[in-house]
Amino acid sequence: MSKIKITLPDGSAREYSKGITAGEIASDIGRKLGEDALIAKVNSKLKDLFTPINEDASLQIITFKDKEGIEVFRHSTAHLLAHAVIELFPDAKPTIGPAVEEGFYYDFGIEHHFTPEDLAKIEHKMKEIADKNYAVERIELDEAEAKRMFRGNKYKIELIEDFHKEKQPISAYTQGNFTDLCRGPHIPRTGMMKAFKLTKTAGAYWKGNPNNDQLQRIYGISFPEKSKLDAHLKLIEEAEKRDHRKLGKELEWFHFFEESPGAPFFYPKGAIIYNLLLEFIKYEYKKRGYQEVVTPLLYEKSLWLTSGHWEHFKENMFILESEGKEYALKPMNCPSHVLIYKSKSRSYKDLPLRIADFAPLHRNELSGVLTGLTRVRKMSQDDAHIFIMHEQIEEEILKVLDFTHYIYNEVFDFEYNVELSTRPEKYMGSLDDWNRAEDALKKALERKKIKYEIKEGDGAFYGPKIDFHIKDAIGRSWQLATIQLDFQLPERFDATYIGADNSKHPVVMIHRALLGSIERFIGILVEHYAGKLPLWLAPVQVRILTVADRFEKYANEIKEKFEKNKTRVEVDARAESIGYKVREAQHQKIPLILTVGEKEEKNNAVAVRTPDNNVYFDIKADDLLEKVSDNIEKKKVKVEI
Repeated sequence: MSKIKITLPDGSAREYSKGITAGEIASDIGRKLGEDALIAKVNSKLKDLFTPINEDASLQIITFKDKEGIEVFRHSTAHLLAHAVIELFPDAKPTIGPAVEEGFYYDFGIEHHFTPEDLAKIEHKMKEIADKNYAVERIELDEAEAKRMFRGNKYKIELIEDFHKEKQPISAYTQGNFTDLCRGPHIPRTGMMKAFKLTKTAGAYWKGNPNNDQLQRIYGISFPEKSKLDAHLKLIEEAEKRDHRKLGKELEWFHFFEESPGAPFFYPKGAIIYNLLLEFIKYEYKKRGYQEVVTPLLYEKSLWLTSGHWEHFKENMFILESEGKEYALKPMNCPSHVLIYKSKSRSYKDLPLRIADFAPLHRNELSGVLTGLTRVRKMSQDDAHIFIMHEQIEEEILKVLDFTHYIYNEVFDFEYNVELSTRPEKYMGSLDDWNRAEDALKKALERKKIKYEIKEGDGAFYGPKIDFHIKDAIGRSWQLATIQLDFQLPERFDATYIGADNSKHPVVMIHRALLGSIERFIGILVEHYAGKLPLWLAPVQVRILTVADRFEKYANEIKEKFEKNKTRVEVDARAESIGYKVREAQHQKIPLILTVGEKEEKNNAVAVRTPDNNVYFDIKADDLLEKVSDNIEKKKVKVEI
């Protein structure tokens, strides 16, 4: 039998017989890897472990430690869920069951409304099916075969017709007596799914369209080991206490309404937080040479054709028609900033040109993946685009890295890790440009001695990128800042500058957002701090409580002093007990709670309760004001008395 060469991620190569599977190679490399393997990346494409390899190839074995492995494992668990539902509710019509950020879900066309008791039964049936350790097999189909196989399920028939129109291959996966339409890949056996939990039910619309059928959705989470599931359930319990949607409503900071799904309403106190973040970034922009612009939201189709978004991002855009022309609400600012750049001739002396924008953006996310502030349809970013010459790339990337570190480390005290995402399978531009762009980002990271992980093939279609992932107070990772180097978009728009040689040269563009979506960043902050925001960001920074009515005048005198120093302060002089008023202020997450009575008035002092629930007595009001003002000015995370 002829031999093929398999190149592994470390650069080593091994010879195997033609037709060997990735699963067999994983077991040959090591018993543990063979047991942990879920899928494989063959020549940068995700494949089932049981797919034969018939030519020389690069190979990466994907496990649950990899993002792709987690997604496929949970998508496979969604199939397990559908399998169990069909056995218990034969009239149910499976539709789609993707992996999502918080686990997976599956939507069913069924008149019955699933109850908590149903979930317990379904979970038990899932365990029975998993324990039978069915082999998972892939079936390739043509349109007619697929329609025969899924006759009676109008949702699958519609998907099959969509695949046929888009000239996409049609396939299905079988486990035991259950078959589901799916692109794949999947894990090889049901027995690998050892730990899962169905978490909730919800209503959903077919394809996210409220004009379509109402479906029943079941959410779940899964892991290869029970210990990981147990740890996750404890994390969920803590996360529920910190849920920004719950806290935002309780604190009257922000809320969502069905009339505008995925678009948050910020109430007065929430608007204070929102605007403070904008003021902070704008102040930092002035120090770093950025210029803010205000740009339109709606653009004619031709702009998106030129930028490439119509081809690569159309399904995520809100599209409308006017006077026979198609328009789209912008999902990102970059094309509009290129228009500004091109509005006049630019010289090398004008570069770098740093353009910042906070325009509202709209992305047509499916209703099923909307998650409070962290996954929205309407948002604003601290978005900026930097136009530079090739020889300025490294220095400008270094400045953005410094800016990012300042925000995450010095202002918010976040731990973070960094990923460098390289050329995806579908990309614009030349290979040489991509290689130069990737090398420039690597050099900048290495010059700053920043450790980073390479995410092969995870770059944007127009260029490689650096992503920052912060770790919150309960250990969850959130992707926030992104820095993307782009040779392609300026080229598509013919954006150039006049060099020192008096001839035209293509400009290079850096896309960067450091907080990312302002809405998402607020959601993350609320959960990270459990609603107890740093003093400088708190909508109400100080509340003064009176022991009795006669101390209200003294409380208002202190309030006036603090307000003159631009501190947001309230007085609670109600005829309630101090204990009651303290509990209410704590519930409202007010950082500094001051109490005044006879002793405090006599000594021109206050008693201070800090966010960590420590109480300090006989603190001079003027001394406290000085410390509070210093804390706010320096944007400290902790309050020191």
